[in-house]
Amino acid sequence: MSEAAYLQVARDIREQVSAGQLKPGDKLPSFAALCEHYEVSNTVIRAAMLVLKAEGLIDGRQGKGVYVANPLPRQPES
Repeated sequence: MSEAAYLQVARDIREQVSAGQLKPGDKLPSFAALCEHYEVSNTVIRAAMLVLKAEGLIDGRQGKGVYVANPLPRQPES
């Protein structure tokens, strides 16, 4: 059985970050652009983003978009 589409998308974005094609602070393309690029539904992109966010690789900002997270762990705000 082949890998789920959202895992393939997550792996591809992870590899782009590892290769330095996407750097910390870079904005990811819009969901619509990602859907078109990977030829998948919005649901698949959303699932991939949840995986990457759980790994701490990306950071979603309400109304601003999704960015590659800085590799350093964030300090708790005091």
